[in-house]
Amino acid sequence: MLSPEEIKRYTRQMMMDGWGEETQEKLKNSTIFIAGAGGLGSPVSIYLAVAGIGNIRICDFDSPDWSNLNRQILHNHNRIGTNKAVSAKQTLDELNPHINVTAFPVKITAENVDELVGDAALIMDCMDNFPTRYVLNECAIRKNIPLVFGSIWGMEGRLSFLTPPETPCLKCMFPEAPPSETFPVVGATPGVIGSLQALEAIKYLTGAGQNLKNRILVWEGRRVEFKTYKSYKDPECPVCSKL
Repeated sequence: MLSPEEIKRYTRQMMMDGWGEETQEKLKNSTIFIAGAGGLGSPVSIYLAVAGIGNIRICDFDSPDWSNLNRQILHNHNRIGTNKAVSAKQTLDELNPHINVTAFPVKITAENVDELVGDAALIMDCMDNFPTRYVLNECAIRKNIPLVFGSIWGMEGRLSFLTPPETPCLKCMFPEAPPSETFPVVGATPGVIGSLQALEAIKYLTGAGQNLKNRILVWEGRRVEFKTYKSYKDPECPVCSKL
C-alpha cells in the first residue's frame, strides 16, 4: 500500500490514463538492477528513484574524480574518492526516502553478475565498456529478463530495449567490442539517453506505452535529430541463436 506521503509524491504521474494507485504499487514492488553509477547511471537511477521504483540495486567499483563531474550528477566534489555506488545510494536516499537502494561497490564479472542482479525485473546497461556489457547481456538471457541498452559519445547517443528471443541480443547488434578509449562527452548527452532508458524501464514495468524492441534509436545532438533503425537477430549468434 502507498502511504499518504507517497500518494502526494506520485500524484502527477498517477493522473495518467490507466495509472492510478494500482500501477504505482507495481513500481513500488519492482526491483531494477543498474550497472554503473556514472554518466548514464546518474539520470537512470535518479529518474527511476523519483518515479517510485521500490528496490534499486546499483553497482559500480569505481570512485568519482574531477573529470566525472560534468555529467555524473549522482556525485559532487565532496565525494571524490568515495565509491560511486555508495555515493549513488546517498543521493537516491535523499531524493526519495520511500524506496530501498542497495549499493554494490564491486566490479561486475561473469562469476558474480547473477548474484548482483538478483531478482531484478530488468537490467539497466549504463556501462562504458563492452566486455562488461556482454556479461550483462548473457545474464539477462539466463534470467529471461530485458536489458535496456544505452551508449553515448560526444553529443551522440544510442538506445535499445533487448529481450531475446523476441529481439536481437547485444551480441547480435555488436558482434565485436569497439576499441577501449577515453571518449569525449557533454553532460547533457547522458542526460538525454539516460532519461530515455529510465522511461523504457518505467513503460515496461507499468505496461504504459511501447518499448523500443527490434529497433535502435540514434540521437544526434548537434543537429537535434532522432532516427530509428531496425535491428536484426544474428541466426548464428553464439549467445542467443539457440533460444
